[in-house]
Amino acid sequence: MTELAGTLSIGGRDLANRAFLAPMAGITDAPMRRLAERFGAGLVVSEMIASAALATGHHEMVRKLGKAGAQPHVVQLAGCEAQWMARGAEIAEAAGADIVDINMGCPSKRVTNGYAGSALMRVPDEALRLVDAVVGATALPVTVKMRLGWDDASLNAPDLARRAVDAGARMITVHARTRQQFYKGRARWELVRAVVEAVRVPVVVNGDIVDLDAARTALAQSGAAAVMIGRGAQGRPWLVGQVGAALAGRPVPAVPNYGALADLVLEHYDAMLACYGEALGVRVARKHLGWYLEAAGMAPGAESRRALLASDSASEVKRLLSALPFEEWRQAA
Repeated sequence: MTELAGTLSIGGRDLANRAFLAPMAGITDAPMRRLAERFGAGLVVSEMIASAALATGHHEMVRKLGKAGAQPHVVQLAGCEAQWMARGAEIAEAAGADIVDINMGCPSKRVTNGYAGSALMRVPDEALRLVDAVVGATALPVTVKMRLGWDDASLNAPDLARRAVDAGARMITVHARTRQQFYKGRARWELVRAVVEAVRVPVVVNGDIVDLDAARTALAQSGAAAVMIGRGAQGRPWLVGQVGAALAGRPVPAVPNYGALADLVLEHYDAMLACYGEALGVRVARKHLGWYLEAAGMAPGAESRRALLASDSASEVKRLLSALPFEEWRQAA
């Protein structure tokens, strides 16, 4: 795929490569994005930020606004009211965002019950009002993340993408499932090709991209310009950079060796404690520790695992982590 070696730009901002870390609520916080960026991800995106809560200064939304590193800072906004989406874009720009992404893909009932996320695909005129509001509120490039449609009877991603681009969107990302699929079944990458053919901006394919082979197949089937990796990067923050380098024909960064992997897990844990404070950080970090164990093929005894993933003491967790036999971890693919 030599065509993928060229530079991809969004609104004049050049990206490092064509493999991106997907926005995942409660997961792609600043510590996670910082690691993915260090390992060479072409782009990282903030967690979904509720625009109305951000506009009223909600501390959790403000925390999510933080920049991870030196790459273009992409802030993803969610909402269903134009005034709050516009205000959220203004706040994001003032806080140092480089790109604003509009969430039209989240399948969560909590989000869709308020006609935000993928529920916007059921009301495309309302969705376009949000695009108009955000584009009008900021000089930053605006992008949109969506799904194939609400269900198989309404695969309207090509039409919605075309209208969003006409309104000023600079890039479209498509999770190749419908909302009604949630994360079940398979991602139908081939259906993203209709979106590629409908717009004149880069299209990114997302869903079930867990390794380089999947990335290449998704690109071939969809005709997309880049891939976005979500769940495949859980416990493997180096994966996105590996895929990006391989697609660009550059040397692929190695998986951390045993000692470096041990240091990485402890570093990630400390960064989460610093980000959230110890009381919350020990709880938020548990899922990441579980993913590291799973991705590395490590299966500590039930008692040790329970202690590691249930303790409310950061010092105890770090003691347990340091005692694990990292030298026995198999190298993740």
